[in-house]
Amino acid sequence: MRISGTPKSVEKGSGKKDFIVRKAFRAYTLVIIGLLSVFIQGCGGDKESPDRVKPVSADPLPLAKPRGMVLIPAGEFQMGGHDREAEANELPVHTVYIDAFYMDKHEVTNSEFQKFILAKPNWQRGWIKDRFHDGRYLEHWNGNKYPRGYANHPVRYVSWYAAVAYARWAGKRLPTEAEWEYAARGGLQGKKYPWGDVPDTGKANYTSGNPGDTTPVGKYPSNGHGLHDMTGNVAEWCLDKYDKNFYSISPRENPLSGAENVNWFIGHFTRVETDRVVRDGYWHHSPKGLRISIRSPGSPSDCYGGGGFRCARTQ
Repeated sequence: MRISGTPKSVEKGSGKKDFIVRKAFRAYTLVIIGLLSVFIQGCGGDKESPDRVKPVSADPLPLAKPRGMVLIPAGEFQMGGHDREAEANELPVHTVYIDAFYMDKHEVTNSEFQKFILAKPNWQRGWIKDRFHDGRYLEHWNGNKYPRGYANHPVRYVSWYAAVAYARWAGKRLPTEAEWEYAARGGLQGKKYPWGDVPDTGKANYTSGNPGDTTPVGKYPSNGHGLHDMTGNVAEWCLDKYDKNFYSISPRENPLSGAENVNWFIGHFTRVETDRVVRDGYWHHSPKGLRISIRSPGSPSDCYGGGGFRCARTQ
């Protein structure tokens, strides 16, 4: 519709001019597209070049592996005691599925734990709250100094509370009992030890080898997952509440005793009062105490000379 008062001749002239502009713009656009096509073909060629940069996937890049840790792949295993020496709390043997997670290659050392207490003075010997230890916390240390020559030995005389506090400070956590056994087996099924069924003093630090003390972490060969000292040297704290009958009611997937998920323990660990799970034989144990499936209770305030820990982390 023509606007009232507008001369007809002007209206026709304006429409013709607009048509010419639109036509010129389309022609210009086609030229630009053509030039871009020639440029892209010249860079890439008609054939696939081995040096040509391929499109980047929209999938997020995987997180870098945490330093000093090993990725334990997801999988199923038979948890519990498979041999005649199995005790009642190691039975029944049951199928467990574990999600992938990270595990420390070795037990936490004296030098690593020293960094923690220097950063968190409230966990030093003179400042730790009485209810978080039994009076033997870091018993063999001189103040904040570990024994000379023991920097790379596993820390011991550490309560469950202190172990969890260290793990939180390091951005990690303690492993669940099921994670620990799955990792300790190193891919082997139904074996007594991380390497098989026969004791071997060349593969772990225990009484028969008679070092008479802890040894530096990593001195003995790793298991199938690349983890050292998964039996022998020191026993290790786990996150779970100890329940001697837990295997009879254990969930099939990612079992955890005492809470619905690991985050509850991490956020409320100072409220815990019940016994925790201790796994792994230590340097003073016999071959029977070295078995992967053996499990023991420990008060969360216990600090004993054969006990230490290592950390885990959710993938």
